[in-house]
Amino acid sequence: MVQSPISQETSSLGSLQRVLKSLSAYRWLAIGALVSSLLLTAAYALTPQLFRWGIDQGITQQNLEIVLLSAGWMVVAAIARGLFNFGQSFWAEATSQNVAYDLRNKIFSKIQNLSFSYHDQAQTSQLLTRVTSDIEQIRTFLSTSLMQVISAVVTLVSIAVILLIMNWELALITLTVIPLSSWLMVRFLRQTSHLFRLVQEQLGDLNAVLQENLFGVRVVKAFVREGAETERYTQLNHVLIDTNMATIRSIRNTFPFMFLLSNVVTVVVVGYGGAAVIADRFSIGQLVAFNSYLLLILQPILLIGFAAPAIAQAAACADRVYEVVDAKIEIRDRPQAVPFKTCGGRITFENVCFRYPGAATEAIRNISFETKPKELIAILGMTGSGKSTIMNLIPRFYDVTSGAVRIDGRDVRDFTLHSLRSHIGIVFQETTLFSGTLRENIAYAKPNAPLEEVIEVAKMAQIHEFIANLPEGYDTHVGERGVGLSGGQKQRVAIARTLLTDYSILILDDSTSAVDARTAAQIHAALDDLMRQKTCTAFVIAQRISTVQNADRIFLMDKGRLVAQGTHEQLMETSPLYSVILESQVKAPVQAPIQAQPKEQR
Repeated sequence: MVQSPISQETSSLGSLQRVLKSLSAYRWLAIGALVSSLLLTAAYALTPQLFRWGIDQGITQQNLEIVLLSAGWMVVAAIARGLFNFGQSFWAEATSQNVAYDLRNKIFSKIQNLSFSYHDQAQTSQLLTRVTSDIEQIRTFLSTSLMQVISAVVTLVSIAVILLIMNWELALITLTVIPLSSWLMVRFLRQTSHLFRLVQEQLGDLNAVLQENLFGVRVVKAFVREGAETERYTQLNHVLIDTNMATIRSIRNTFPFMFLLSNVVTVVVVGYGGAAVIADRFSIGQLVAFNSYLLLILQPILLIGFAAPAIAQAAACADRVYEVVDAKIEIRDRPQAVPFKTCGGRITFENVCFRYPGAATEAIRNISFETKPKELIAILGMTGSGKSTIMNLIPRFYDVTSGAVRIDGRDVRDFTLHSLRSHIGIVFQETTLFSGTLRENIAYAKPNAPLEEVIEVAKMAQIHEFIANLPEGYDTHVGERGVGLSGGQKQRVAIARTLLTDYSILILDDSTSAVDARTAAQIHAALDDLMRQKTCTAFVIAQRISTVQNADRIFLMDKGRLVAQGTHEQLMETSPLYSVILESQVKAPVQAPIQAQPKEQR
């Protein structure tokens, strides 16, 4: 549903108000900036009066002492302006940096806690733009534009009062510039508020192409698509510059009229004031002071005008940031959730159905089964049959649409998320490594693990020998996303990382697909020995029968349904689909099977 410009404007202004409320956490810094701004305004307002005093009482009366005194006080006022200007800038910058710090932490923390369903639909590039560019725009608004506006408003009010006291007729002529300029500013903001939001969204789209190409640069070069990718980036860049030019055209249609208005008022004041001086109704010093005040009252109007685009952009950015901050966390602890402490190994699915958010059809339908303690369950099926979906429901990466997933008879939704996931070891199909050393990657879930434990799990994952032969051993830094390691090496590091956790349930999602048959056999043998020692229920997701044919039970998935279950021999006899899959894989390279131990030994 597309928001109307009016609703977008209201939402953006509301978000900007939330940013301003966050200043209360740093009230003393903000007060320091505000006081400095008020004193700066006072110093500017005093200067024209010193001019008037020096001209009327000094130059006109030929009193050198008054001239020197006025000049000395002007120097003091100039020094004061410099000090107060520095104070305003320093305190405003300190305030804005702290607010930006809080916002970055808040949005990053929220991203960490958002559910899988949110990340399934959100663009990574848009999130990156909000954490970086959008927050920087807000920070700039707080440090510069906000103080400009506050200072301008205070200056306008104070100077307007002084002008009315000095000469109300000239003051009324001068002050006509305020409502006219305000009308131009309101019109400008209404025309451009949606454009600034659009600019940030298009910048996110541009970053998405950049991100994809940085991650996939090898694919681009392999298929000789450099030209096509450059063209794709150029097209989006062209769209972005068109939107930016639309905002510039709005500025072009507003600010020249403001400059013209200020110049016309200046001419009228000088003409009318000059006639008043000639008629002895106004002194020369008063006219000079009045003209100086005219410049002071026009300057804040122009400052507000220049700040208007920054305000509009900050409002749009604040709206985008708070969209993430306010995003609903779909998977959360229930009010009476209890810690998950022990696992007997009995995992039950009761008529489980699940539909991904935004999907028209269910990914899995009416899944029911129950595992036994220390049982090795293999889940087999074609791509898209729902194998990984079933496993994502156990640690509550998603919640069931209907039915229930239970551990030892208790619904997984009754446990706290942290305790539940802490006792489930998962090796994902897509291996993700982080920047840092190999030791840090293996000990990711247990940062304080001694090196002996790290080496032990590395041996089980058949990666210790490789690491030991590296010049820096376990202190070797991996490249970004594990670049520099082969697919099999990354998978083995991921397996070691999972084995180091305090898991009661182990899930391997096609975790040895990139490992050679001999190494896979060694890994599975080590895992089998480990399962004999721990009270552990294990799930192995695979597409190839040869990988899992010795499991205690094989669950056969087809189009989101559990169509058959049993041992390899039982399924050979009872399931036509299993026979078809086996026949299709007979000529495929065989991976080493998991050697499951007899149940009585487990």
